[in-house]
Amino acid sequence: MRVERDSLGEMEVPADAYWGVHTARALHNFPISRRAISNYPDLLVALARVKQAAARANRDLGVLEKDKADAIDAACQEIIDGYLHDQFVLGAIQGGAGTSTNMCANEIIANRALELLGHHKGEYQYLHPIDDVNRSQSTNDVYPTAIKLAMVRGIQALLPEHRALAEAFGDKAVEFRDVLKVGRTQLQDAVPMTLGQEFGGFKTTISEDFDRLGEVIAFLCEVNMGATAIGTGITADSRYAEAVRSHLAEVTGLDIRTAPDLIEATSDVGVFMTLSGVLKRSAVKISKICNDLRLLSSGPQAGLGEINLPAVQAGSSIMPGKVNPVIPEVVNQVAFSVIGSDATVCAAAEAGQLQLNAFEPVMAASILQSLMWMTKACRTLRVNCVVGITANEDRLAAQVASSVGVVTALTPAIGYRKAAELAHKALEGHRSIRELVLQEGLMEESELDKALHPDRLSGLSDATSQIVLPAVDPDD
Repeated sequence: MRVERDSLGEMEVPADAYWGVHTARALHNFPISRRAISNYPDLLVALARVKQAAARANRDLGVLEKDKADAIDAACQEIIDGYLHDQFVLGAIQGGAGTSTNMCANEIIANRALELLGHHKGEYQYLHPIDDVNRSQSTNDVYPTAIKLAMVRGIQALLPEHRALAEAFGDKAVEFRDVLKVGRTQLQDAVPMTLGQEFGGFKTTISEDFDRLGEVIAFLCEVNMGATAIGTGITADSRYAEAVRSHLAEVTGLDIRTAPDLIEATSDVGVFMTLSGVLKRSAVKISKICNDLRLLSSGPQAGLGEINLPAVQAGSSIMPGKVNPVIPEVVNQVAFSVIGSDATVCAAAEAGQLQLNAFEPVMAASILQSLMWMTKACRTLRVNCVVGITANEDRLAAQVASSVGVVTALTPAIGYRKAAELAHKALEGHRSIRELVLQEGLMEESELDKALHPDRLSGLSDATSQIVLPAVDPDD
């Protein structure tokens, strides 16, 4: 063990730990979450990039010695490259608006920088976690900037999987383009469509959110570095905000911009609500699609049984041969979590007070988890489910043949009232619409075949003209 000191006194710290006394106190104070911040590697990389940019800016401005700045820079690069992540031992949920996370990063970077300078951990007289690593900074500009950058990385990881999922549904739309089926509204039989149209709709609704997710990145790139405590820039050189912005843009490759009003930017968390809301929208829509997949594949004997999902695991410990739609089910549960996380983010955003929102840690944990889970959910839905879906074409054809919904296609020719009568007769007598139309001489067989052609029933060709209803006697 080694002994470290802060303003509250002394504490023992494991001799081989890169973290120090402030982290030790936080470990004692916040035994809440067993999920450490090390489970969010994007956040660790973002923290290191912020500290790296700050060290370079402070070196350029002459407020930090070059050897110290270079050692801090090198230690940060090691974290960016994936080292020392296990040292970020704090739980994700903590009081203090992220101060403990910032202190933890300061200590880990400082102790590694000390080693690079030839000193031992804890010899802070040579390079200090706060005086040097945290120079010109406050938790209140470092932490929100870091979580914004982490969220950008999360979006960048999600987008390719999100697009790939949409394209997988698009591939199925092409595969099933000629497979006619009965459409449904309110779980009741409606008019015909193709299975390809149904899957094409899945692709379109997912694709809509791709652009919405990408648009949030620009808002996340507006940061408040240089604001320090509340936005006034106290303790920082007047040139620091632009210097650190420039270096942060360089190390991240992003279009980093300094917020025009640092007072407002330090207390505002609107961008987190925006991102959380877009994630919820996407999750809800994908979850709805998963509901459809479970319904369409239900059975296989006593349900709809229109499609087959890949059998990926046994479904029951008691019923042999049972296979469940486990992939859509797990994606549903991810969506439920994202919905709950959005409620958490909204509550935390509303609870902010005066010049700072103290609840950014729970917002960060909620959104970063949603981003990670959504990325993995999109992938498993695509790889383990969508690409292997097949159609039960015989069952679909039989349903269309017996469906009274096809009578809708005949309303331009026979009128709504007569079509409704035929529908009731077909249901009561278990007869087909085609049979009844020909029996009553309502249409020539060639015209009927044309009207009931699959391309017309599904809207793939021009199916209708102006509907002219039969004349009705007003006294009738």
